Amino acid sequence: MREAEAVANNQANWDDRADVHARSEMYDVEGFLADRTEISTVVLNDLSVLAPHLPETGVQGLSLLHLQCHIGTDTISWARLGAADVHGLDFSPNSLAHATRIAKADGRDVTWMEGDARYASTLIDRHFDIVVTSAGTIVWLPDLTSWARSIHDLLEPGGVFMIRDDHPILGAMEFAPWEITDDYLGGGGARTYEDSGTYTDNAAGAEIEHVTNHEWRHDLGEIIGSLLNAGLRIEAFTELPYMDWPAFSDLIPCAQGWTLAEKSHRIPLNFAVVARRPNRPNS
Repeated sequence: MREAEAVANNQANWDDRADVHARSEMYDVEGFLADRTEISTVVLNDLSVLAPHLPETGVQGLSLLHLQCHIGTDTISWARLGAADVHGLDFSPNSLAHATRIAKADGRDVTWMEGDARYASTLIDRHFDIVVTSAGTIVWLPDLTSWARSIHDLLEPGGVFMIRDDHPILGAMEFAPWEITDDYLGGGGARTYEDSGTYTDNAAGAEIEHVTNHEWRHDLGEIIGSLLNAGLRIEAFTELPYMDWPAFSDLIPCAQGWTLAEKSHRIPLNFAVVARRPNRPNS
């Protein structure tokens, strides 16, 4: 299957998911809008990784781009934290329609852009102090070379990038520990499957017509290597014992979302990388 067709299949699937997710208790859009001090758990987790690499004032007054923003609640959370000139980019027009509606209801001036995160720098003619992406994103990208170069080109000199996402070892286990059932290393092509469900609480009987999904494995070496090769400087890398969604039945709730019970084998559930675009020479 051609790459463009695979990406189009994924876009159709996420257009369907957007309606389901916007109605779900997990996203709780009505509750989110009712309390304008609420910050999504995803962004709180992201901020815990990013904060040591920011000024004391955090994201306050800094321009921010959120890649693969979906229905926008996390993007709006960054705006609620004080980020300025916030942009969100996603390849799903229906996701962005929901994001536009939610931001308007919240009174937030967010710029929404439709497009492939790999080529964001060709779509957005400006630079940002911060670029972020997290929680189930890069598995939907066929390759990371253009993605990393785009991030580099979108950052101001001295600007910072953060990714926090599901640990790639979980994909190798098909989120069903404790047996290896799929590739861990990248480069093996797309993994194609059909699934009419999704990760939110109202997934049973969800009206998802476009059920074909294509995922691409990206191991940690590829992720970090792509950022280094793009000219970014790695400031931090960590593997984390929690994740944002109940990916398998052994997980229990925790403050950050979901984690393994204390007596379980200790494996990473998330990873996080913080990278910075170097300042110009002699600056």
